[in-house]
Amino acid sequence: MTEEIIIAGFGGQGVLSMGKILAYSGIMQDQEVSWMPSYGPEMRGGTANVTVILSNDRISSPYLKVFDTAIILNQQSMDKFEHSVKPGGYLIYDPNGIIQHPTRTDIYIFSIEGSKIAAEMGNKKIFNMVILGGFLKVKPIVKLENVIDGLKKSLSERYHYLIPKNEEALHKGIESIVPYKINNKVFS
Repeated sequence: MTEEIIIAGFGGQGVLSMGKILAYSGIMQDQEVSWMPSYGPEMRGGTANVTVILSNDRISSPYLKVFDTAIILNQQSMDKFEHSVKPGGYLIYDPNGIIQHPTRTDIYIFSIEGSKIAAEMGNKKIFNMVILGGFLKVKPIVKLENVIDGLKKSLSERYHYLIPKNEEALHKGIESIVPYKINNKVFS
């Protein structure tokens, strides 16, 4: 099993953290892991993406041009990465702020209202965990308990009191992801 993932959005959305948590989760499952972040000079509001590879075999290169899964969190990332998903691959996105929705019919597309759900839960910072939960529903490549352990490793100890809220967000994401329809045809 090898899963090649791109997670892309704005800085401040938890893109890099989501990738790091996936990477830690893979390590805890004795998988080979690559985590390669890329971001603009701005701390928040600039573009950010991370490539994560989880594999049962050695990973030859962390640099990828096509992906099994793209998790897209803004329009710039949709424009850049929609066409980088391998045919038969998965695109998961939050429609908030997306003007041009995905149009491909050769991939599986899922939508999750991560920003809306995080706001309803009273903490916008758990947005990335809602999205990650949705991803794990569609592609359960790591165990949920390893994701929680990965969260503990990636969060500074002073923020561990937020772990229960993050775990709740993961479960909310699992419940909330839905197939996206193009011309009334469901691609899931």
